[in-house]
Amino acid sequence: MRATAAVLATAGMLTAAQLGLAGAASAATQTPQSSGCPVDLVYPSSFYINSQGWVTNGGLYFGIKNKSTTKSFKKVSFTVTDVKNIRFGSAKATGGKVTHKTSTTVTVYTGTLNTKASLGVKVQTHLLNTHTYKAKFTLHGSGWTCAVDQGTWGN
Repeated sequence: MRATAAVLATAGMLTAAQLGLAGAASAATQTPQSSGCPVDLVYPSSFYINSQGWVTNGGLYFGIKNKSTTKSFKKVSFTVTDVKNIRFGSAKATGGKVTHKTSTTVTVYTGTLNTKASLGVKVQTHLLNTHTYKAKFTLHGSGWTCAVDQGTWGN
């Protein structure tokens, strides 16, 4: 009896996995933060995808947060670019506005990034391959020593 239940349970898990009813994913980053950079990157560490490969709950949020309590920065733009197997849908900015959006690139901009403020974008995201995907971050602004290349995120 136990063997039959184990076989049925295993078959049920395989069927659910094969159908791709829902899945969870996680990602790691390689972020070469330069010393003295007063900005932290914000990115998802885990998320859920539906059976068509779209991220649930409206998409993924990527952004930056000003760590400084005394300095604000001018003309700040933050770009997320597809490197491998990611496509973007509609995007909604927080702390600024979306200035450029294609299926592979999203850029948000603010004239002034105030102290302890954030700039980011929540973007509907489609993973073409849920096992291997990657996005690249770039950052521009004045008044800091941050590297333009802020590393990658993905799996």
